[in-house]
Amino acid sequence: MITASDIFTISSQKQFEKIALKVFRFQHENNKVYRDFCDFLKVNPQQVKSLQQIPFLPIQFFKSHDVVSNNDSAQVTFTSSGTTGMITSRHLVTDVSLYEESYRKGFSQFYGNIEDYVVLALLPSYLEREGSSLIYMVEDLIKISNQPESGFYLHNHDDLIKKLTELDEAGQNVILIGVTYALLDLIEKHQFNLQNTIIMETGGMKGKRKEMIREELHEILCKGFGVSSIHSEYGMTELLAQAYSLGDGIFECPSWMNILVRDPEDALTYIKDGKTGGINVIDLANINSCSFIATQDLGKKNPNNSFEVLGRFDNSDIRGCNLMVL
Repeated sequence: MITASDIFTISSQKQFEKIALKVFRFQHENNKVYRDFCDFLKVNPQQVKSLQQIPFLPIQFFKSHDVVSNNDSAQVTFTSSGTTGMITSRHLVTDVSLYEESYRKGFSQFYGNIEDYVVLALLPSYLEREGSSLIYMVEDLIKISNQPESGFYLHNHDDLIKKLTELDEAGQNVILIGVTYALLDLIEKHQFNLQNTIIMETGGMKGKRKEMIREELHEILCKGFGVSSIHSEYGMTELLAQAYSLGDGIFECPSWMNILVRDPEDALTYIKDGKTGGINVIDLANINSCSFIATQDLGKKNPNNSFEVLGRFDNSDIRGCNLMVL
Protein backbone atom coordinates (compact mmCIF):
# COMPACT_ATOMS: atom_id res chain seq x y z
CA MET A 1 0.00 0.00 0.00
CA ILE A 2 1.40 3.40 -1.03
CA THR A 3 0.47 6.23 1.34
CA ALA A 4 0.42 10.01 1.00
CA SER A 5 3.36 10.08 3.41
CA ASP A 6 5.38 7.87 1.04
CA ILE A 7 4.70 10.29 -1.82
CA PHE A 8 5.18 13.65 -0.12
CA THR A 9 8.35 12.78 1.84
CA ILE A 10 10.47 11.74 -1.16
CA SER A 11 13.98 13.14 -0.69
CA SER A 12 16.12 11.56 -3.43
CA GLN A 13 15.93 10.46 -7.06
CA LYS A 14 16.51 6.85 -6.00
CA GLN A 15 13.54 7.02 -3.62
CA PHE A 16 11.44 8.68 -6.34
CA GLU A 17 12.17 5.86 -8.80
CA LYS A 18 11.42 3.17 -6.22
CA ILE A 19 8.01 4.65 -5.38
CA ALA A 20 7.24 5.42 -9.04
CA LEU A 21 7.72 1.74 -9.93
CA LYS A 22 5.40 0.75 -7.04
CA VAL A 23 2.80 3.26 -8.27
CA PHE A 24 3.14 1.89 -11.81
CA ARG A 25 2.40 -1.67 -10.67
CA PHE A 26 -0.49 -0.49 -8.50
CA GLN A 27 -2.06 1.44 -11.38
CA HIS A 28 -1.46 -1.36 -13.88
CA GLU A 29 -3.38 -3.67 -11.55
CA ASN A 30 -6.19 -1.28 -10.56
CA ASN A 31 -6.71 1.08 -13.52
CA LYS A 32 -8.46 -0.72 -16.39
CA VAL A 33 -7.85 2.03 -18.94
CA TYR A 34 -4.14 2.12 -18.14
CA ARG A 35 -3.85 -1.68 -18.05
CA ASP A 36 -5.53 -1.98 -21.46
CA PHE A 37 -3.12 0.62 -22.81
CA CYS A 38 -0.11 -1.28 -21.42
CA ASP A 39 -1.50 -4.52 -22.88
CA PHE A 40 -1.85 -2.80 -26.25
CA LEU A 41 1.87 -2.01 -26.07
CA LYS A 42 2.57 -5.60 -24.93
CA VAL A 43 4.23 -4.37 -21.72
CA ASN A 44 4.76 -6.95 -18.98
CA PRO A 45 4.78 -5.04 -15.64
CA GLN A 46 7.21 -7.55 -14.12
CA GLN A 47 9.79 -6.59 -16.73
CA VAL A 48 9.54 -2.85 -16.07
CA LYS A 49 12.59 -1.93 -13.97
CA SER A 50 13.16 1.77 -14.77
CA LEU A 51 11.21 4.98 -15.35
CA GLN A 52 12.04 4.86 -19.05
CA GLN A 53 10.29 1.48 -19.40
CA ILE A 54 6.99 2.74 -17.91
CA PRO A 55 4.28 3.41 -20.54
CA PHE A 56 2.92 6.98 -20.49
CA LEU A 57 -0.79 7.33 -21.16
CA PRO A 58 -1.54 9.93 -23.88
CA ILE A 59 -3.39 12.81 -22.27
CA GLN A 60 -6.20 12.53 -24.84
CA PHE A 61 -7.55 9.51 -22.90
CA PHE A 62 -8.97 11.93 -20.32
CA LYS A 63 -11.33 13.17 -23.05
CA SER A 64 -12.73 9.73 -23.84
CA HIS A 65 -12.33 7.57 -20.71
CA ASP A 66 -12.73 7.71 -16.93
CA VAL A 67 -9.11 7.29 -15.84
CA VAL A 68 -9.31 6.00 -12.26
CA SER A 69 -7.36 3.50 -10.16
CA ASN A 70 -10.02 2.59 -7.60
CA ASN A 71 -13.76 2.09 -7.27
CA ASP A 72 -14.40 5.11 -5.05
CA SER A 73 -16.81 7.83 -6.09
CA ALA A 74 -15.31 11.08 -7.32
CA GLN A 75 -15.21 13.77 -4.64
CA VAL A 76 -14.66 16.39 -7.32
CA THR A 77 -14.44 16.32 -11.13
CA PHE A 78 -12.05 18.75 -12.76
CA THR A 79 -12.60 19.68 -16.40
CA SER A 80 -10.44 21.46 -18.95
CA SER A 81 -11.51 24.63 -20.69
CA GLY A 82 -12.55 24.45 -24.34
CA THR A 83 -14.50 26.26 -27.02
CA THR A 84 -18.15 25.42 -27.71
CA GLY A 85 -18.56 21.91 -29.10
CA MET A 86 -15.01 20.91 -28.13
CA ILE A 87 -14.50 17.67 -26.17
CA THR A 88 -12.89 18.55 -22.84
CA SER A 89 -10.86 16.46 -20.40
CA ARG A 90 -12.43 15.07 -17.23
CA HIS A 91 -10.31 14.21 -14.21
CA LEU A 92 -12.23 12.24 -11.58
CA VAL A 93 -10.54 12.93 -8.23
CA THR A 94 -11.54 10.34 -5.64
CA ASP A 95 -9.45 11.84 -2.81
CA VAL A 96 -9.21 15.60 -3.10
CA SER A 97 -7.03 15.78 0.03
CA LEU A 98 -4.14 14.48 -2.12
CA TYR A 99 -4.57 17.47 -4.44
CA GLU A 100 -4.71 19.86 -1.50
CA GLU A 101 -1.58 18.38 0.07
CA SER A 102 0.22 18.44 -3.28
CA TYR A 103 -0.35 22.12 -4.10
CA ARG A 104 0.09 23.29 -0.50
CA LYS A 105 3.40 21.47 -0.08
CA GLY A 106 4.46 22.40 -3.61
CA PHE A 107 3.83 26.10 -2.98
CA SER A 108 5.68 25.91 0.32
CA GLN A 109 8.68 24.21 -1.32
CA PHE A 110 9.15 27.12 -3.75
CA TYR A 111 7.73 30.15 -1.90
CA GLY A 112 7.68 29.40 1.81
CA ASN A 113 4.76 30.08 4.13
CA ILE A 114 1.57 31.10 2.30
CA GLU A 115 0.64 33.30 5.27
CA ASP A 116 3.52 35.62 4.34
CA TYR A 117 1.66 36.66 1.17
CA VAL A 118 -1.49 38.42 0.11
CA VAL A 119 -2.76 36.31 -2.82
CA LEU A 120 -4.54 38.23 -5.59
CA ALA A 121 -6.02 36.31 -8.51
CA LEU A 122 -6.91 37.62 -11.98
CA LEU A 123 -8.35 34.52 -13.65
CA PRO A 124 -11.52 35.59 -15.49
CA SER A 125 -11.76 32.79 -18.06
CA TYR A 126 -11.30 30.17 -15.33
CA LEU A 127 -13.61 31.86 -12.85
CA GLU A 128 -16.43 32.05 -15.40
CA ARG A 129 -16.78 28.28 -15.78
CA GLU A 130 -17.27 25.22 -13.58
CA GLY A 131 -14.71 22.54 -12.76
CA SER A 132 -11.38 24.42 -12.90
CA SER A 133 -8.63 22.76 -10.85
CA LEU A 134 -6.69 26.05 -10.93
CA ILE A 135 -9.60 27.94 -9.33
CA TYR A 136 -9.89 25.20 -6.68
CA MET A 137 -6.20 25.61 -5.84
CA VAL A 138 -6.11 29.41 -5.84
CA GLU A 139 -9.34 29.66 -3.83
CA ASP A 140 -7.76 27.48 -1.15
CA LEU A 141 -4.45 29.40 -1.20
CA ILE A 142 -6.44 32.64 -0.74
CA LYS A 143 -8.25 31.08 2.23
CA ILE A 144 -5.18 29.64 3.97
CA SER A 145 -3.18 32.85 3.45
CA ASN A 146 -5.34 34.22 6.29
CA GLN A 147 -4.97 37.66 4.73
CA PRO A 148 -8.21 39.69 4.54
CA GLU A 149 -6.82 41.52 1.49
CA SER A 150 -6.47 38.27 -0.53
CA GLY A 151 -9.11 37.64 -3.17
CA PHE A 152 -10.27 37.20 -6.77
CA TYR A 153 -10.75 39.92 -9.36
CA LEU A 154 -12.81 39.44 -12.49
CA HIS A 155 -13.10 42.48 -14.78
CA ASN A 156 -12.81 45.13 -12.05
CA HIS A 157 -9.34 46.25 -13.11
CA ASP A 158 -9.55 49.65 -11.43
CA ASP A 159 -10.12 48.01 -8.03
CA LEU A 160 -7.20 45.65 -8.60
CA ILE A 161 -4.88 48.47 -9.69
CA LYS A 162 -5.72 50.41 -6.52
CA LYS A 163 -5.33 47.37 -4.23
CA LEU A 164 -2.08 46.18 -5.82
CA THR A 165 -0.51 49.65 -5.65
CA GLU A 166 -1.56 50.18 -2.02
CA LEU A 167 -0.27 46.80 -0.83
CA ASP A 168 3.03 47.07 -2.69
CA GLU A 169 3.72 50.60 -1.43
CA ALA A 170 2.96 49.42 2.12
CA GLY A 171 5.73 46.80 1.80
CA GLN A 172 3.33 43.83 1.81
CA ASN A 173 4.50 40.68 0.02
CA VAL A 174 1.98 39.96 -2.75
CA ILE A 175 1.54 37.23 -5.33
CA LEU A 176 -0.63 38.17 -8.31
CA ILE A 177 -1.67 35.01 -10.15
CA GLY A 178 -3.11 35.78 -13.54
CA VAL A 179 -4.06 34.26 -16.87
CA THR A 180 -1.76 35.75 -19.49
CA TYR A 181 -4.23 37.79 -21.53
CA ALA A 182 -5.76 39.35 -18.39
CA LEU A 183 -2.32 40.44 -17.13
CA LEU A 184 -1.71 42.11 -20.50
CA ASP A 185 -5.10 43.83 -20.27
CA LEU A 186 -4.18 45.11 -16.80
CA ILE A 187 -0.86 46.71 -17.80
CA GLU A 188 -2.50 48.35 -20.82
CA LYS A 189 -4.67 50.23 -18.31
CA HIS A 190 -1.88 51.04 -15.87
CA GLN A 191 1.93 50.93 -15.75
CA PHE A 192 3.21 49.70 -12.38
CA ASN A 193 6.52 49.94 -10.52
CA LEU A 194 6.19 47.05 -8.08
CA GLN A 195 8.83 46.32 -5.45
CA ASN A 196 7.22 43.64 -3.27
CA THR A 197 5.02 41.74 -5.71
CA ILE A 198 5.51 38.45 -7.55
CA ILE A 199 3.70 38.25 -10.89
CA MET A 200 2.82 34.63 -11.74
CA GLU A 201 1.31 33.87 -15.14
CA THR A 202 -0.58 30.65 -15.66
CA GLY A 203 -0.26 30.71 -19.46
CA GLY A 204 -2.88 30.87 -22.14
CA MET A 205 -4.48 33.55 -24.26
CA LYS A 206 -7.77 31.58 -24.32
CA GLY A 207 -8.46 32.90 -27.81
CA LYS A 208 -8.48 36.49 -26.50
CA ARG A 209 -5.14 37.57 -27.99
CA LYS A 210 -2.48 36.46 -30.44
CA GLU A 211 -0.12 33.87 -28.95
CA MET A 212 3.41 35.16 -28.24
CA ILE A 213 6.75 33.52 -27.59
CA ARG A 214 7.67 33.50 -23.91
CA GLU A 215 10.62 35.90 -24.20
CA GLU A 216 8.47 38.58 -25.86
CA LEU A 217 5.59 38.06 -23.44
CA HIS A 218 7.76 38.21 -20.31
CA GLU A 219 9.58 41.30 -21.55
CA ILE A 220 6.24 43.09 -21.97
CA LEU A 221 4.99 41.93 -18.56
CA CYS A 222 8.25 42.86 -16.79
CA LYS A 223 8.10 46.36 -18.25
CA GLY A 224 4.39 46.80 -17.49
CA PHE A 225 4.62 45.66 -13.87
CA GLY A 226 8.07 47.13 -13.21
CA VAL A 227 9.49 43.77 -12.07
CA SER A 228 12.72 41.98 -12.99
CA SER A 229 11.19 38.55 -13.70
CA ILE A 230 7.88 36.81 -14.32
CA HIS A 231 7.06 33.59 -12.47
CA SER A 232 5.01 30.82 -14.05
CA GLU A 233 2.98 27.83 -12.92
CA TYR A 234 2.89 24.61 -14.96
CA GLY A 235 -0.11 22.45 -14.17
CA MET A 236 -3.08 20.94 -15.93
CA THR A 237 -6.51 19.44 -15.36
CA GLU A 238 -5.16 15.89 -15.59
CA LEU A 239 -2.45 16.40 -12.92
CA LEU A 240 -2.45 17.01 -9.17
CA ALA A 241 1.09 18.47 -9.03
CA GLN A 242 2.45 21.76 -10.33
CA ALA A 243 5.93 22.83 -11.41
CA TYR A 244 7.02 26.44 -10.91
CA SER A 245 9.32 28.82 -12.74
CA LEU A 246 10.84 31.62 -10.68
CA GLY A 247 11.91 33.38 -13.87
CA ASP A 248 13.35 32.86 -17.37
CA GLY A 249 10.84 30.10 -18.13
CA ILE A 250 12.92 27.49 -16.26
CA PHE A 251 10.56 25.15 -14.38
CA GLU A 252 11.38 22.99 -11.39
CA CYS A 253 9.28 20.14 -10.03
CA PRO A 254 8.36 19.33 -6.45
CA SER A 255 9.97 16.12 -5.20
CA TRP A 256 6.98 13.92 -6.16
CA MET A 257 6.91 15.10 -9.79
CA ASN A 258 9.37 14.56 -12.64
CA ILE A 259 9.47 14.82 -16.41
CA LEU A 260 10.98 12.85 -19.28
CA VAL A 261 11.24 14.16 -22.85
CA ARG A 262 10.20 11.79 -25.63
CA ASP A 263 11.23 11.78 -29.27
CA PRO A 264 8.56 13.70 -31.24
CA GLU A 265 8.79 11.08 -34.01
CA ASP A 266 8.73 8.01 -31.75
CA ALA A 267 6.73 8.27 -28.52
CA LEU A 268 8.46 5.23 -26.98
CA THR A 269 11.98 6.66 -27.28
CA TYR A 270 13.58 9.34 -25.07
CA ILE A 271 15.99 12.04 -26.15
CA LYS A 272 19.02 13.65 -24.52
CA ASP A 273 18.92 16.68 -22.23
CA GLY A 274 18.80 19.93 -24.15
CA LYS A 275 16.93 18.45 -27.13
CA THR A 276 13.31 19.40 -27.88
CA GLY A 277 10.60 16.75 -27.66
CA GLY A 278 7.28 15.84 -26.08
CA ILE A 279 6.90 16.28 -22.31
CA ASN A 280 6.00 13.17 -20.31
CA VAL A 281 5.00 13.90 -16.71
CA ILE A 282 5.31 11.63 -13.70
CA ASP A 283 2.98 12.91 -10.96
CA LEU A 284 2.99 10.52 -8.02
CA ALA A 285 0.26 12.52 -6.25
CA ASN A 286 -2.03 11.27 -9.04
CA ILE A 287 -2.01 7.78 -7.56
CA ASN A 288 -5.81 7.36 -7.80
CA SER A 289 -5.85 8.29 -11.49
CA CYS A 290 -2.76 7.89 -13.69
CA SER A 291 0.69 9.10 -12.64
CA PHE A 292 2.32 8.65 -16.06
CA ILE A 293 0.99 11.06 -18.68
CA ALA A 294 2.26 11.93 -22.16
CA THR A 295 1.27 15.57 -22.64
CA GLN A 296 0.87 17.54 -25.86
CA ASP A 297 3.49 20.04 -24.72
CA LEU A 298 6.89 20.44 -26.36
CA GLY A 299 9.88 21.13 -24.18
CA LYS A 300 13.41 20.28 -23.21
CA LYS A 301 15.00 19.03 -20.03
CA ASN A 302 18.17 20.45 -18.52
CA PRO A 303 20.95 18.38 -16.85
CA ASN A 304 19.83 19.57 -13.37
CA ASN A 305 16.28 18.17 -13.97
CA SER A 306 14.75 21.60 -14.56
CA PHE A 307 12.82 21.97 -17.82
CA GLU A 308 11.44 24.47 -20.30
CA VAL A 309 8.08 24.47 -22.10
CA LEU A 310 8.55 25.56 -25.70
CA GLY A 311 5.08 25.16 -27.20
CA ARG A 312 2.56 22.50 -28.14
CA PHE A 313 2.25 19.81 -30.75
CA ASP A 314 -0.39 20.51 -33.34
CA ASN A 315 -2.49 17.51 -34.33
CA SER A 316 -0.33 16.70 -37.32
CA ASP A 317 2.73 16.48 -35.07
CA ILE A 318 1.42 13.92 -32.56
CA ARG A 319 2.59 10.90 -34.50
CA GLY A 320 3.48 8.44 -31.77
CA CYS A 321 0.62 9.35 -29.43
CA ASN A 322 -2.05 9.10 -32.11
CA LEU A 323 -0.89 5.62 -33.00
CA MET A 324 -1.35 4.54 -29.40
CA VAL A 325 -4.82 5.89 -28.70
CA LEU A 326 -7.13 2.91 -28.37
